[in-house]
Amino acid sequence: MTGLSPANEPLLKRYPGNPIIHRNATPTSNSIMNSSVIEFGDEYRGVFRVDDQCRRMMLHAGRSKDGINWDIAPEPIRWKCNVPELADFVYGYDPRITHLDGKYYVTWCHGYHGPCIGLGVTENFESFEHLEIALPPFNRNAVLFPRKIDGEYVMLHRPSDRGHTPFGDIFLCYSKDLIYWGRHRFVMGTRSGWQSTKIGAGPVPIETPEGWVLIYHGVLTSCNGFVYCAGAALLDLEQPWKVRYRTRRYILAPAELYECVGDVPNVTFPVAAVHDEDTDELRVYYGAADTCVCMATTTLSELLQFIKENSFED
Repeated sequence: MTGLSPANEPLLKRYPGNPIIHRNATPTSNSIMNSSVIEFGDEYRGVFRVDDQCRRMMLHAGRSKDGINWDIAPEPIRWKCNVPELADFVYGYDPRITHLDGKYYVTWCHGYHGPCIGLGVTENFESFEHLEIALPPFNRNAVLFPRKIDGEYVMLHRPSDRGHTPFGDIFLCYSKDLIYWGRHRFVMGTRSGWQSTKIGAGPVPIETPEGWVLIYHGVLTSCNGFVYCAGAALLDLEQPWKVRYRTRRYILAPAELYECVGDVPNVTFPVAAVHDEDTDELRVYYGAADTCVCMATTTLSELLQFIKENSFED
């Protein structure tokens, strides 16, 4: 061990000003959490899960100059949709944003006869188009890779059920056109400890010469319900369903009051990661207690080293 992360501390270091987005950041919000942000020119943009005071789960756009101080639109995104059957936006939550082919693709858990995978696109974060349903019910936690592999789009996802899913493994699929998805592959399932109940992909995978860095959430079932932690894995570059390393130790777990007390206690749910190639800083944005948005940091090189030094041996 190199001492990068003492045994009693997680790898990710919380931003001292957490939460960076409070639950009442819009006039009618009950909570804002599990949201995705991305660099946009020299600023930042995001798509945010906002549960309003009717407890509807909707998606709102947001902007920031520094990635910390955010202006969240008070009204939900008005999705343009050319498919009449899909035009009625029932609900949406837990979005991810991928910059791909010069556009910004949004995946989220979409309400269409149950939770499924919605797919949308924007070029400016002002106008959003709702594309086809990517994967049918029941499914959650979909994440597009930031480049094509073997000439095809690649997406991680987590089959589920209609309710508070007490199970879940990560799978991968391919598409030539972002409409029809196939070549399904199993990526990884639950393991002992903090990831023993279910797991799901978190931020968009980060490409490195050693493989794709995937931050994911893991859940254990305690006497007080689910506990959500964050871990990381390294996937093969050209066959990304193959897991090279996977952390035994979590990189973040509920410990602070804002993570342990809220609408759903004991949740740290990673959704977005922004890497600064000049400084190597890695910002990880996560939802806390299904109530607010927080940020934690490390470096990509430290995360890579942690993954390899704290991996399962089999």
